[in-house]
Amino acid sequence: MLRNREIRIYLLSLFVLVSLAVGAALFISFEATLLVAVLSIAFIAVTYRFTAWRYREIDQLSSYLQEISNGNYKLDVRDNREGELSLLKSQIYKVTKMLSEQGTHLEEDKQKLTDAISDISHQLKTPLTSMTVMADLLSDPRLSDEKRNEFIHNVQVQLERMEWLVSSLLKLSKIDAGTIHFKREPVSAQALIQAATEPLLVPIDIKMQQLHVTGDRGVTFEGDVKWTTEALINILKNCVEHTPEHGDLFIDFGENTLYTEILIRDTGSGIAKQDVPYIFQRFYKGANASDDSVGIGLAMAHSIITSQQGELSVRSELGVGTAFQIRFYKAVV
Repeated sequence: MLRNREIRIYLLSLFVLVSLAVGAALFISFEATLLVAVLSIAFIAVTYRFTAWRYREIDQLSSYLQEISNGNYKLDVRDNREGELSLLKSQIYKVTKMLSEQGTHLEEDKQKLTDAISDISHQLKTPLTSMTVMADLLSDPRLSDEKRNEFIHNVQVQLERMEWLVSSLLKLSKIDAGTIHFKREPVSAQALIQAATEPLLVPIDIKMQQLHVTGDRGVTFEGDVKWTTEALINILKNCVEHTPEHGDLFIDFGENTLYTEILIRDTGSGIAKQDVPYIFQRFYKGANASDDSVGIGLAMAHSIITSQQGELSVRSELGVGTAFQIRFYKAVV
C-alpha cells in the first residue's frame, strides 16, 4: 500500500495535521494534549486499516483480472454487498461472463470453419480425382474417339459441378457473414413460382412429371424476389430429382392475416424419419440421397428464407412423398 504515492502524501499530511493539533493542545493543558494525541492515534489507526482493506480488495480485483486475461473465466468475484467496490465487482463479473460467452462463440465458429473447410475439401476432392484420372486416359493416343468424347463429357460435367459448388459456397458464406442485403419489396407469389419453375421445366418434361400450381393471383409478401427465387429453385430441384417418372409435383400458395404460405409437395421416395431433423444442414446426405448429391441446395434455401424472417419446414413419409412449407410472416403494426 505504501508504494502508492498518493498514500504517502496522505499519511504525511495526516501526521502534519496531528502534530499541529497536539502542539496547539500543549498551550491549553496536559489533559487536552493527551486527549488529542490519543484521538489522533486512534484516527490514524482506523484510517490506515480502512485504507489497507480497500487496497487489499483492489489487489484482489487486479489478481482476478490477471486470471481473466489468462483465460480463466470460472472465477466469481461478486460478494452481494452494498458499496462502490461491490458494484465494481458486479460490473467486472458481467464483463467476465460476456468475454466467456464471446470466447465460446469464437471456439464454435472456429470449429464450424474447420468442419466447413474439411467438407469443402472432401466435396472437391472427388471430382478433382476423377478429372485427374480421365486426363491421364485422354493422353493415351490409343484411346478410341468414342471413349475420348465420353471422357471429355465427364470432365465437363465434373467442372460444372465444381463451379456450382464453389458458387453456392460463396453465396452461403456471404449469407452467414451478413454481407448480403435482402430487399424488402412486394413480391407476387405467382410471378415468383413462375420464375422458379421455368429453369426446371426441361427436367420435369424429360421425366414426364406433372406440375400442378394452384393459388390466388393476388397473393404477395415482402421479400427479395431474386434470392427467394433461388431458394425455391433448390427446393423444386430436390423434389424433381427424388420423384420418379410420371410422378406429380404440387405447388400451392395462399395468404392470411398472419403470413403468406407456399407449399411444395411431391410424390417421390420421401425422406427417412431419422434424416428429417438434419435435412437443412449443409453437406448432409440422407439415406435416399443420390450419388451426385452434395447436400447444399436445401441448406442454402433454408438460409435464404430464414434470413428474410421466413420459415421453412419439411414433412415427409417414405414411399409417399415430401412437403416443404414456406411461410413469410407479415409485419405486425
